[in-house]
Amino acid sequence: WSFEEVDIKLRSIMRDIFNTAYSTSKEFECQCDILMGANIAGFRKVADAMIEQGAV
Repeated sequence: WSFEEVDIKLRSIMRDIFNTAYSTSKEFECQCDILMGANIAGFRKVADAMIEQGAV
């Protein structure tokens, strides 16, 4: 991959991460705390994977 391709892909990934964290923080009424939104979104992702694998 060229530098430009990597930069485009990384920007897209980072934009998606921010949007997920922001929308999750709004969903849980902690709009000013994007870190909280990121933590909740990450926990959900892990919990969903564990449920899907039958670990829970």
